[in-house]
Amino acid sequence: MTITPRRTVSALAIATMIAAGGVTTLGQGPAEAQSAPQPGNDYVDLVAELSPAVVTIEVTKTRQNAQFEREMPQGDFPWEEFMRRFGMPEGHGQMPPRGMPDRQMQGTGTGFAISADGTIVTNAHVVSDADEVTVTLEDGREFDAEVIGLDEATDLAVLEIDATDLDFVEFGDSTTLRVGQNVIAIGNPFGLGNTVTTGIVSALGRDINAGPFDDFIQTDAAINRGNSGGPLFNEAGEVVGVNTAIISPTGGSVGIGFSVPSEIAAEVVTDLTDDGEVERGWLGVRIAPVSEDVARALGFDDDTGVMIESVQNDTPAAAAGLQDGDIVMSVNGDTMGGPRDLTRAIAIERPGAEVEIEVLRRGETESFTVELGNRADMPT
Repeated sequence: MTITPRRTVSALAIATMIAAGGVTTLGQGPAEAQSAPQPGNDYVDLVAELSPAVVTIEVTKTRQNAQFEREMPQGDFPWEEFMRRFGMPEGHGQMPPRGMPDRQMQGTGTGFAISADGTIVTNAHVVSDADEVTVTLEDGREFDAEVIGLDEATDLAVLEIDATDLDFVEFGDSTTLRVGQNVIAIGNPFGLGNTVTTGIVSALGRDINAGPFDDFIQTDAAINRGNSGGPLFNEAGEVVGVNTAIISPTGGSVGIGFSVPSEIAAEVVTDLTDDGEVERGWLGVRIAPVSEDVARALGFDDDTGVMIESVQNDTPAAAAGLQDGDIVMSVNGDTMGGPRDLTRAIAIERPGAEVEIEVLRRGETESFTVELGNRADMPT
């Protein structure tokens, strides 16, 4: 597919994840597409073609101790469990003393080259706030990397290294994926270096409450810490996802991993490569699912429409005439099944774009043309 137009997690959020066993964020021409292996065949030749494009990313960050103290939970927090699960040395299972000087912290992740001249894709949470980023190729060469841009909403980042004639891979079409389809993950789990795992697409369109644009591919291919930012390939050798998160009660892989689909990643990467930023449309409303009572009264099927709870003042929605209580049925002709659909339908449009929104108001269907604002201008 032609490219067109976690993230920093607070320690308190991590503590909540530990208690609940929650989500853990993970780090020469294009590889020629191989014919899909037949049942009983292996991926030896395909992996040999793809692996050189997958890179290891090492980051160094300065952790300000004052900020660390503000963010870390106090009281009877299980420090030993926290240190064990997040890979800190034994014997450090206690709250760091107050007043300690700032310190350097190191981490690793994964990325992949998408051009011969050094454009690298990874996760935003791998490189966010990094002081130094180093990219190591499969052949052992190391390069200092510059962060061109990152988008925390989709957990994607673009790096650049001073290299030429790199092996690289290309984005495929994630919209053609089907549950049960074979996929291959290549990454750098626990800093071991390039590691290949295989599995299937376990589910599509997963919403794990990680961000406003959740639409993850779920896979049972083993993904662990350090795999963050690594590619998920289909059997044609195309990148159909960027590995981002796992759900695990132990911190290790239990066969539930999540990848940003290439349908989203390709667009975000193009925007970041262009100017380091992602511009998204903005409507200016608070939304919610249509309640069961309202749906029943209107004779709706499940997952139909999006309720506008409130229209903010001085916003594109207000200027176009949308009102509290309107039920959004479609955007540009695409049916809205829930809040996530509406959020994505607006966000994929550029600021200044005009969209046609059909709403149900007091039992009557009405249409409005809305000129979208810029999501960056949205009140916080």
